[in-house]
Amino acid sequence: MPATPGPIDEVRDLDRSQLPALLPTWTTPKVIRGLVGDWPMVAAAQASADAAAAHLKQYDHGTLPVTATTAPPEAQGRIFYNADMSGFNFRREQIPLKVVLDTLLKYRNAPAAPTIYVASTTLDSFLPGFRQDNPMALGVDDPLASIWIGNRSRIAAHHDVPDNLACVAAGRRRVTLFPPDQVGNLYVGPLDFTPAGQAVSLVDFAAPDLDRFPRFERAWASAQVAELGPGDAVFIPSLWWHHMEGLDDFNVLVNYWWRPVPAWTDAPMNALMLSLLALRSLPPAQRRQWRAMFDHYVFAAGADATAHIPEHARGVLGPLDEAMAANVRSVLRKRLDR
Repeated sequence: MPATPGPIDEVRDLDRSQLPALLPTWTTPKVIRGLVGDWPMVAAAQASADAAAAHLKQYDHGTLPVTATTAPPEAQGRIFYNADMSGFNFRREQIPLKVVLDTLLKYRNAPAAPTIYVASTTLDSFLPGFRQDNPMALGVDDPLASIWIGNRSRIAAHHDVPDNLACVAAGRRRVTLFPPDQVGNLYVGPLDFTPAGQAVSLVDFAAPDLDRFPRFERAWASAQVAELGPGDAVFIPSLWWHHMEGLDDFNVLVNYWWRPVPAWTDAPMNALMLSLLALRSLPPAQRRQWRAMFDHYVFAAGADATAHIPEHARGVLGPLDEAMAANVRSVLRKRLDR
């Protein structure tokens, strides 16, 4: 394996006001140094972990416990399956955020601390006012803003459907990215039994077993990596695989997800799961024929696919809107219930 992956393309001296114009043009990952360096949260984190925790506590209304993931010291920060993949190596608890923060501070510098990880917690619900004091204007409708808090952690490579802007607010992060076409070389686990909702690579990046996962060497050759400090951000396009590591004993990341499609469109993963149900067991010749059908109507669709049909008669082949999407879902429900 190469000694180190290549770097992620970097952007420096970018004013946040430029993001709304730039984001729609980016199709590959970008590291944006210092993007949120002026956040009060970042200033607090640069002072101390205690100051960072205090900054978060001022927004905590205390009425909603957060979901904390904990793993024993022997997990070495890896949030993953158990040895035989019958379950997981962690447990989840509902805990007040203040208790999580105090526990993280207590375990600083501990030689064998348990992993403590609060993942994907909605900012506006759990920390109202944080976004107003630590702003981010993306120029997209209603992005989902989340916060991630923990100590040293290793999150297996996975992908998300939305585009993602992840901003380091405290601690350091190492981000390792792979293009979507590396799915076959990352040895992805089950789609429907996952540590946190998304299928993950089964390769331990700290000690890759190339006897068990030989094609991972090809994935590693295409990897891109960056280490981010407080104030830095990374743009991760849709479907890019990302392995995330929290490198310090107190880490905070804030991220924003969005999709450049109307909210009423369906999740592509639903189509994949239904395709597994409907197509995977067909004879090879029939699967090839359905691939041609999908190319014609979906992946290579152009105006010529429907030009011969009067506009008023195109139905689902015409432009989709919220009403048509609701009608399609209704038809699918009836067909699936048969």
